[in-house]
Amino acid sequence: MSQILFRNASIVDCTAREPREGHVLVENGTIVATDAAFDQKAGQVIDLRGATLMPGLIDCHVHVVASTMDLTANAQLPDALAMARSLPIMKGMLARGFTTVRDVGGATRGLAEGIKEGHIVGPRLIVCGKALSRTGGHADNRLRHDTYDAKRWARNFGALGRVADGVDEVRVAVRETMREGAEFIKIMANGGVSSPTDPIAAQGYSVAEIETAVQEARDNGTYVAAHLYMPDAIERAVRAGVHSLEHCNNIDAPTAALAASRGAIAVPTLVTYEALASDGHRYGLPPVSIAKVADVRTRGMESLAIMQEAGLTMAFGTDLLGAAHPRQNEEFAIRARVLPAFDIVASATTIAAELIGMEGKLGIVQPGAAADLIVVDGNPLAHADILGNARNIKIVMKGGTLYRNDLLLH
Repeated sequence: MSQILFRNASIVDCTAREPREGHVLVENGTIVATDAAFDQKAGQVIDLRGATLMPGLIDCHVHVVASTMDLTANAQLPDALAMARSLPIMKGMLARGFTTVRDVGGATRGLAEGIKEGHIVGPRLIVCGKALSRTGGHADNRLRHDTYDAKRWARNFGALGRVADGVDEVRVAVRETMREGAEFIKIMANGGVSSPTDPIAAQGYSVAEIETAVQEARDNGTYVAAHLYMPDAIERAVRAGVHSLEHCNNIDAPTAALAASRGAIAVPTLVTYEALASDGHRYGLPPVSIAKVADVRTRGMESLAIMQEAGLTMAFGTDLLGAAHPRQNEEFAIRARVLPAFDIVASATTIAAELIGMEGKLGIVQPGAAADLIVVDGNPLAHADILGNARNIKIVMKGGTLYRNDLLLH
Protein backbone atom coordinates (compact mmCIF):
# COMPACT_ATOMS: atom_id res chain seq x y z
CA MET A 1 0.00 0.00 0.00
CA SER A 2 1.40 3.38 -1.08
CA GLN A 3 0.93 6.08 1.57
CA ILE A 4 1.89 9.73 1.83
CA LEU A 5 0.96 11.92 4.79
CA PHE A 6 0.90 15.72 4.50
CA ARG A 7 1.25 16.98 8.08
CA ASN A 8 0.38 20.43 9.38
CA ALA A 9 -1.37 21.51 6.22
CA SER A 10 -3.42 24.64 5.75
CA ILE A 11 -6.12 23.08 3.57
CA VAL A 12 -7.78 25.27 0.97
CA ASP A 13 -10.60 24.26 -1.30
CA CYS A 14 -13.78 25.98 -2.35
CA THR A 15 -16.04 23.94 -0.11
CA ALA A 16 -15.23 26.57 2.55
CA ARG A 17 -14.41 30.27 2.54
CA GLU A 18 -11.43 29.96 4.88
CA PRO A 19 -8.48 27.55 5.17
CA ARG A 20 -8.71 24.71 7.67
CA GLU A 21 -5.91 22.93 9.43
CA GLY A 22 -5.37 19.22 8.95
CA HIS A 23 -3.19 16.22 8.21
CA VAL A 24 -4.02 14.75 4.79
CA LEU A 25 -3.41 11.06 4.21
CA VAL A 26 -3.13 9.69 0.69
CA GLU A 27 -3.35 5.98 -0.05
CA ASN A 28 -3.04 4.42 -3.48
CA GLY A 29 -3.87 7.61 -5.31
CA THR A 30 -6.89 8.61 -3.20
CA ILE A 31 -7.37 11.00 -0.28
CA VAL A 32 -8.51 8.85 2.63
CA ALA A 33 -8.42 11.37 5.49
CA THR A 34 -7.96 15.07 6.10
CA ASP A 35 -7.65 14.72 9.88
CA ALA A 36 -5.30 11.75 10.05
CA ALA A 37 -3.73 11.05 13.42
CA PHE A 38 -0.63 13.15 13.91
CA ASP A 39 1.53 10.07 14.49
CA GLN A 40 0.07 8.22 11.51
CA LYS A 41 2.58 5.77 10.10
CA ALA A 42 2.92 6.45 6.38
CA GLY A 43 5.31 5.46 3.67
CA GLN A 44 6.33 9.11 3.30
CA VAL A 45 5.65 12.03 5.60
CA ILE A 46 5.84 15.62 4.34
CA ASP A 47 5.58 18.32 7.00
CA LEU A 48 4.11 21.39 5.32
CA ARG A 49 4.60 23.62 8.39
CA GLY A 50 1.43 25.56 7.63
CA ALA A 51 1.87 25.85 3.85
CA THR A 52 -1.31 25.70 1.77
CA LEU A 53 -2.44 22.32 0.46
CA MET A 54 -5.11 22.62 -2.23
CA PRO A 55 -6.57 20.66 -5.16
CA GLY A 56 -4.62 20.33 -8.35
CA LEU A 57 -5.59 23.03 -10.84
CA ILE A 58 -7.86 22.33 -13.82
CA ASP A 59 -7.51 24.25 -17.09
CA CYS A 60 -10.67 23.84 -19.17
CA HIS A 61 -9.36 25.30 -22.42
CA VAL A 62 -6.04 24.05 -23.78
CA HIS A 63 -4.60 22.75 -27.05
CA VAL A 64 -1.81 20.38 -26.10
CA VAL A 65 -0.93 19.59 -29.74
CA ALA A 66 -0.49 23.29 -30.66
CA SER A 67 3.31 23.56 -30.69
CA THR A 68 3.28 26.69 -32.85
CA MET A 69 1.00 29.70 -33.13
CA ASP A 70 0.77 29.05 -36.88
CA LEU A 71 -2.02 26.49 -36.79
CA THR A 72 -1.90 25.94 -40.56
CA ALA A 73 1.72 24.81 -40.24
CA ASN A 74 0.84 22.83 -37.10
CA ALA A 75 -1.81 20.87 -38.99
CA GLN A 76 0.71 19.86 -41.65
CA LEU A 77 3.34 18.46 -39.27
CA PRO A 78 4.21 14.76 -39.55
CA ASP A 79 2.23 12.93 -36.89
CA ALA A 80 5.29 11.66 -35.05
CA LEU A 81 6.78 15.15 -34.85
CA ALA A 82 3.50 16.74 -33.78
CA MET A 83 3.12 14.18 -31.00
CA ALA A 84 6.74 14.55 -29.89
CA ARG A 85 6.27 18.30 -29.61
CA SER A 86 3.14 17.83 -27.48
CA LEU A 87 5.03 15.89 -24.79
CA PRO A 88 6.97 18.81 -23.24
CA ILE A 89 3.84 20.97 -23.46
CA MET A 90 1.91 18.53 -21.27
CA LYS A 91 4.83 17.95 -18.92
CA GLY A 92 5.08 21.72 -18.43
CA MET A 93 1.39 22.02 -17.61
CA LEU A 94 1.70 19.40 -14.88
CA ALA A 95 4.78 21.09 -13.44
CA ARG A 96 2.82 24.36 -13.22
CA GLY A 97 0.21 22.71 -11.01
CA PHE A 98 -2.38 21.76 -13.62
CA THR A 99 -3.17 18.15 -12.83
CA THR A 100 -6.12 18.03 -15.25
CA VAL A 101 -6.71 19.83 -18.55
CA ARG A 102 -9.58 19.81 -21.01
CA ASP A 103 -8.29 19.86 -24.58
CA VAL A 104 -10.79 21.69 -26.78
CA GLY A 105 -9.43 20.71 -30.17
CA GLY A 106 -6.67 18.44 -31.38
CA ALA A 107 -5.77 15.84 -28.78
CA THR A 108 -6.90 12.27 -29.31
CA ARG A 109 -8.24 9.64 -26.93
CA GLY A 110 -5.03 7.69 -27.55
CA LEU A 111 -2.97 10.54 -26.12
CA ALA A 112 -5.17 10.62 -23.01
CA GLU A 113 -4.79 6.87 -22.61
CA GLY A 114 -1.00 7.17 -22.98
CA ILE A 115 -0.99 9.50 -19.97
CA LYS A 116 -3.34 7.30 -18.00
CA GLU A 117 -1.18 4.23 -18.62
CA GLY A 118 1.95 6.09 -17.51
CA HIS A 119 3.79 6.25 -20.84
CA ILE A 120 3.53 10.05 -20.94
CA VAL A 121 4.09 12.55 -18.14
CA GLY A 122 1.23 15.01 -18.17
CA PRO A 123 -2.06 16.06 -16.60
CA ARG A 124 -5.25 14.05 -16.79
CA LEU A 125 -6.49 14.81 -20.29
CA ILE A 126 -10.15 15.32 -21.20
CA VAL A 127 -10.55 15.32 -24.98
CA CYS A 128 -13.06 16.27 -27.68
CA GLY A 129 -10.97 15.08 -30.62
CA LYS A 130 -11.03 17.50 -33.53
CA ALA A 131 -13.20 20.60 -33.22
CA LEU A 132 -15.88 21.01 -35.91
CA SER A 133 -15.96 24.01 -38.24
CA ARG A 134 -17.82 25.08 -41.34
CA THR A 135 -15.92 25.76 -44.55
CA GLY A 136 -14.13 29.06 -44.07
CA GLY A 137 -14.62 28.87 -40.31
CA HIS A 138 -12.25 28.86 -37.38
CA ALA A 139 -10.83 25.39 -38.05
CA ASP A 140 -10.45 25.88 -41.81
CA ASN A 141 -6.83 27.00 -41.88
CA ARG A 142 -6.42 27.31 -45.64
CA LEU A 143 -5.17 30.63 -46.95
CA ARG A 144 -7.37 32.44 -49.47
CA HIS A 145 -5.43 31.20 -52.49
CA ASP A 146 -5.65 27.57 -51.35
CA THR A 147 -8.39 25.80 -53.32
CA TYR A 148 -7.50 22.25 -52.28
CA ASP A 149 -9.74 20.02 -50.18
CA ALA A 150 -10.40 21.57 -46.75
CA LYS A 151 -10.49 18.11 -45.21
CA ARG A 152 -7.06 16.92 -46.32
CA TRP A 153 -5.42 17.61 -42.92
CA ALA A 154 -8.36 16.55 -40.76
CA ARG A 155 -6.79 13.27 -39.61
CA ASN A 156 -3.37 14.74 -38.91
CA PHE A 157 -2.29 14.65 -35.26
CA GLY A 158 -1.39 18.35 -35.38
CA ALA A 159 -4.77 19.51 -36.72
CA LEU A 160 -6.98 21.16 -34.13
CA GLY A 161 -10.18 20.77 -36.12
CA ARG A 162 -12.02 19.40 -39.12
CA VAL A 163 -14.55 20.80 -41.56
CA ALA A 164 -18.16 19.63 -41.54
CA ASP A 165 -20.88 21.51 -43.46
CA GLY A 166 -24.62 21.13 -43.19
CA VAL A 167 -26.81 19.13 -40.84
CA ASP A 168 -25.97 15.74 -42.32
CA GLU A 169 -22.19 16.25 -42.26
CA VAL A 170 -22.32 17.66 -38.73
CA ARG A 171 -24.33 14.66 -37.55
CA VAL A 172 -21.87 12.20 -39.05
CA ALA A 173 -18.88 14.17 -37.75
CA VAL A 174 -20.23 14.17 -34.19
CA ARG A 175 -20.96 10.47 -34.36
CA GLU A 176 -17.50 9.71 -35.70
CA THR A 177 -15.90 11.89 -33.06
CA MET A 178 -17.84 10.20 -30.28
CA ARG A 179 -16.97 6.77 -31.63
CA GLU A 180 -13.30 7.72 -31.54
CA GLY A 181 -13.53 8.43 -27.80
CA ALA A 182 -14.44 12.12 -27.45
CA GLU A 183 -15.78 13.06 -24.02
CA PHE A 184 -17.59 16.15 -25.33
CA ILE A 185 -18.01 17.96 -28.67
CA LYS A 186 -16.43 21.26 -29.69
CA ILE A 187 -17.78 23.47 -32.47
CA MET A 188 -16.49 26.74 -33.89
CA ALA A 189 -19.52 29.04 -33.66
CA ASN A 190 -17.76 32.37 -34.42
CA GLY A 191 -14.82 33.59 -36.41
CA GLY A 192 -11.41 33.49 -34.75
CA VAL A 193 -7.96 35.03 -34.50
CA SER A 194 -5.77 32.16 -35.66
CA SER A 195 -7.82 31.23 -38.73
CA PRO A 196 -6.99 33.26 -41.85
CA THR A 197 -10.27 33.96 -43.67
CA ASP A 198 -13.10 34.36 -41.13
CA PRO A 199 -13.97 37.72 -39.56
CA ILE A 200 -14.35 37.57 -35.79
CA ALA A 201 -18.07 38.40 -36.04
CA ALA A 202 -18.83 35.68 -38.61
CA GLN A 203 -21.40 33.12 -37.47
CA GLY A 204 -19.77 29.70 -37.45
CA TYR A 205 -22.83 27.47 -37.78
CA SER A 206 -26.52 27.76 -38.51
CA VAL A 207 -29.10 27.12 -35.80
CA ALA A 208 -29.98 23.77 -37.36
CA GLU A 209 -26.34 22.67 -37.44
CA ILE A 210 -25.77 23.63 -33.80
CA GLU A 211 -28.98 21.93 -32.69
CA THR A 212 -27.88 18.79 -34.51
CA ALA A 213 -24.53 18.76 -32.72
CA VAL A 214 -26.25 19.32 -29.36
CA GLN A 215 -28.78 16.56 -29.98
CA GLU A 216 -26.09 14.07 -31.00
CA ALA A 217 -23.93 14.99 -28.01
CA ARG A 218 -26.85 14.64 -25.62
CA ASP A 219 -27.75 11.29 -27.16
CA ASN A 220 -24.25 10.21 -26.16
CA GLY A 221 -24.60 11.58 -22.64
CA THR A 222 -22.44 14.66 -23.07
CA TYR A 223 -22.48 18.33 -24.12
CA VAL A 224 -21.26 20.79 -26.74
CA ALA A 225 -18.62 23.46 -26.16
CA ALA A 226 -18.51 26.34 -28.62
CA HIS A 227 -15.86 28.88 -29.63
CA LEU A 228 -17.68 32.23 -29.31
CA TYR A 229 -17.05 35.96 -29.11
CA MET A 230 -20.07 38.01 -30.20
CA PRO A 231 -23.44 38.43 -28.43
CA ASP A 232 -25.53 37.25 -31.38
CA ALA A 233 -23.46 34.09 -31.80
CA ILE A 234 -23.51 33.41 -28.06
CA GLU A 235 -27.28 33.83 -27.96
CA ARG A 236 -27.71 31.51 -30.93
CA ALA A 237 -25.54 28.87 -29.30
CA VAL A 238 -27.22 29.11 -25.89
CA ARG A 239 -30.72 28.89 -27.34
CA ALA A 240 -29.61 25.85 -29.36
CA GLY A 241 -28.44 24.11 -26.18
CA VAL A 242 -24.68 24.69 -26.09
CA HIS A 243 -23.43 24.25 -22.52
CA SER A 244 -19.80 25.43 -22.50
CA LEU A 245 -19.16 28.93 -23.89
CA GLU A 246 -15.51 29.47 -24.77
CA HIS A 247 -13.93 32.96 -24.69
CA CYS A 248 -17.02 35.28 -24.75
CA ASN A 249 -14.86 38.41 -24.94
CA ASN A 250 -17.55 40.58 -26.54
CA ILE A 251 -20.51 39.36 -24.52
CA ASP A 252 -23.10 41.91 -23.38
CA ALA A 253 -25.26 41.98 -20.26
CA PRO A 254 -28.52 40.62 -21.77
CA THR A 255 -26.70 37.71 -23.40
CA ALA A 256 -24.80 36.93 -20.20
CA ALA A 257 -28.09 36.90 -18.30
CA LEU A 258 -29.63 34.55 -20.86
CA ALA A 259 -26.66 32.18 -20.63
CA ALA A 260 -26.84 32.21 -16.83
CA SER A 261 -30.57 31.44 -16.89
CA ARG A 262 -29.91 28.41 -19.10
CA GLY A 263 -27.24 27.02 -16.76
CA ALA A 264 -24.39 27.48 -19.23
CA ILE A 265 -20.76 27.79 -18.12
CA ALA A 266 -18.41 30.34 -19.67
CA VAL A 267 -14.69 29.71 -20.09
CA PRO A 268 -12.84 33.04 -20.52
CA THR A 269 -9.25 32.79 -21.80
CA LEU A 270 -7.76 36.27 -21.44
CA VAL A 271 -4.08 35.39 -21.16
CA THR A 272 -3.91 34.10 -24.72
CA TYR A 273 -4.76 37.53 -26.15
CA GLU A 274 -2.00 39.13 -24.10
CA ALA A 275 0.40 36.50 -25.44
CA LEU A 276 -0.77 36.85 -29.03
CA ALA A 277 -0.53 40.64 -28.90
CA SER A 278 2.92 40.75 -27.31
CA ASP A 279 4.64 37.71 -28.83
CA GLY A 280 2.58 36.54 -31.79
CA HIS A 281 4.80 38.15 -34.41
CA ARG A 282 7.89 36.45 -32.94
CA TYR A 283 6.36 33.00 -32.59
CA GLY A 284 4.72 32.34 -35.91
CA LEU A 285 1.29 33.97 -35.72
CA PRO A 286 0.51 35.09 -39.30
CA PRO A 287 0.04 38.85 -39.90
CA VAL A 288 -3.62 38.37 -40.86
CA SER A 289 -4.21 36.88 -37.40
CA ILE A 290 -2.23 39.53 -35.53
CA ALA A 291 -4.50 42.14 -37.11
CA LYS A 292 -7.54 40.44 -35.55
CA VAL A 293 -6.24 40.22 -31.98
CA ALA A 294 -7.38 43.73 -31.09
CA ASP A 295 -10.97 42.86 -32.06
CA VAL A 296 -11.30 40.61 -29.02
CA ARG A 297 -8.53 41.71 -26.66
CA THR A 298 -9.90 45.10 -25.68
CA ARG A 299 -13.23 43.80 -24.35
CA GLY A 300 -11.80 40.89 -22.39
CA MET A 301 -11.55 42.50 -18.95
CA GLU A 302 -14.99 44.06 -19.30
CA SER A 303 -16.45 40.67 -20.18
CA LEU A 304 -15.41 39.28 -16.78
CA ALA A 305 -17.34 41.98 -14.95
CA ILE A 306 -20.38 41.55 -17.20
CA MET A 307 -20.51 37.79 -16.65
CA GLN A 308 -19.92 38.16 -12.90
CA GLU A 309 -22.74 40.67 -12.59
CA ALA A 310 -25.09 38.40 -14.56
CA GLY A 311 -24.32 35.42 -12.34
CA LEU A 312 -22.89 33.44 -15.25
CA THR A 313 -20.67 30.67 -13.90
CA MET A 314 -17.07 30.87 -15.16
CA ALA A 315 -14.52 28.07 -15.40
CA PHE A 316 -10.78 28.55 -15.84
CA GLY A 317 -9.19 28.48 -19.31
CA THR A 318 -6.09 29.77 -21.09
CA ASP A 319 -6.06 28.74 -24.80
CA LEU A 320 -2.30 29.27 -25.20
CA LEU A 321 -0.43 28.19 -28.31
CA GLY A 322 3.17 27.44 -29.18
CA ALA A 323 5.85 29.20 -27.18
CA ALA A 324 3.19 30.94 -25.03
CA HIS A 325 2.21 27.78 -23.10
CA PRO A 326 4.48 28.67 -20.12
CA ARG A 327 2.30 31.75 -19.47
CA GLN A 328 -0.55 29.50 -18.31
CA ASN A 329 -0.60 30.64 -14.67
CA GLU A 330 -0.81 34.30 -15.66
CA GLU A 331 -4.56 33.87 -16.23
CA PHE A 332 -4.97 33.92 -12.43
CA ALA A 333 -3.28 37.31 -12.14
CA ILE A 334 -5.34 38.75 -15.01
CA ARG A 335 -8.63 37.63 -13.47
CA ALA A 336 -7.54 38.95 -10.07
CA ARG A 337 -7.81 42.49 -11.44
CA VAL A 338 -11.58 42.09 -11.67
CA LEU A 339 -12.90 39.02 -9.85
CA PRO A 340 -12.95 37.93 -6.18
CA ALA A 341 -10.22 35.50 -5.20
CA PHE A 342 -12.64 32.80 -4.08
CA ASP A 343 -14.42 32.79 -7.46
CA ILE A 344 -11.13 32.58 -9.33
CA VAL A 345 -9.93 29.59 -7.30
CA ALA A 346 -13.32 27.91 -7.70
CA SER A 347 -13.11 28.41 -11.47
CA ALA A 348 -9.99 26.22 -11.58
CA THR A 349 -11.19 23.64 -9.03
CA THR A 350 -14.83 22.94 -8.12
CA ILE A 351 -16.43 24.65 -11.13
CA ALA A 352 -13.94 23.14 -13.55
CA ALA A 353 -14.51 19.70 -12.05
CA GLU A 354 -18.25 20.12 -12.55
CA LEU A 355 -17.77 21.12 -16.19
CA ILE A 356 -15.66 18.05 -17.00
CA GLY A 357 -18.00 15.71 -15.14
CA MET A 358 -15.59 14.97 -12.26
CA GLU A 359 -17.45 16.76 -9.47
CA GLY A 360 -16.63 15.18 -6.12
CA LYS A 361 -13.53 13.43 -7.53
CA LEU A 362 -11.40 16.40 -8.57
CA GLY A 363 -11.16 20.00 -7.39
CA ILE A 364 -11.57 19.26 -3.68
CA VAL A 365 -9.50 18.06 -0.71
CA GLN A 366 -11.92 15.57 0.79
CA PRO A 367 -11.85 11.84 1.61
CA GLY A 368 -12.69 9.82 -1.47
CA ALA A 369 -11.36 12.39 -3.95
CA ALA A 370 -8.44 11.70 -6.22
CA ALA A 371 -5.10 12.68 -4.72
CA ASP A 372 -4.50 15.52 -7.17
CA LEU A 373 -2.90 18.10 -4.88
CA ILE A 374 -0.58 21.07 -4.94
CA VAL A 375 1.27 22.92 -2.17
CA VAL A 376 1.40 26.70 -2.42
CA ASP A 377 3.06 29.53 -0.52
CA GLY A 378 0.30 31.80 0.77
CA ASN A 379 -3.50 31.68 0.79
CA PRO A 380 -5.05 31.81 -2.72
CA LEU A 381 -8.51 32.35 -1.24
CA ALA A 382 -7.25 35.74 -0.11
CA HIS A 383 -4.95 36.49 -3.03
CA ALA A 384 -5.63 34.40 -6.15
CA ASP A 385 -2.74 36.03 -7.98
CA ILE A 386 -0.42 33.86 -5.84
CA LEU A 387 -1.26 31.15 -8.37
CA GLY A 388 -0.25 33.51 -11.17
CA ASN A 389 3.39 32.58 -10.65
CA ALA A 390 4.24 28.87 -10.90
CA ARG A 391 7.26 29.43 -8.63
CA ASN A 392 4.82 29.77 -5.73
CA ILE A 393 3.78 26.16 -6.29
CA LYS A 394 6.12 23.91 -4.32
CA ILE A 395 4.61 20.43 -4.70
CA VAL A 396 2.56 18.84 -7.48
CA MET A 397 0.88 15.48 -6.95
CA LYS A 398 -1.35 13.70 -9.45
CA GLY A 399 -3.09 10.47 -8.57
CA GLY A 400 -0.92 10.04 -5.48
CA THR A 401 2.36 10.38 -7.41
CA LEU A 402 4.69 13.29 -6.69
CA TYR A 403 5.77 14.94 -9.92
CA ARG A 404 7.35 18.00 -8.31
CA ASN A 405 8.62 18.57 -4.78
CA ASP A 406 10.60 21.75 -4.35
CA LEU A 407 10.41 21.41 -0.57
CA LEU A 408 13.06 18.70 -0.77
CA LEU A 409 15.47 21.36 -1.98
CA HIS A 410 15.35 23.25 1.34
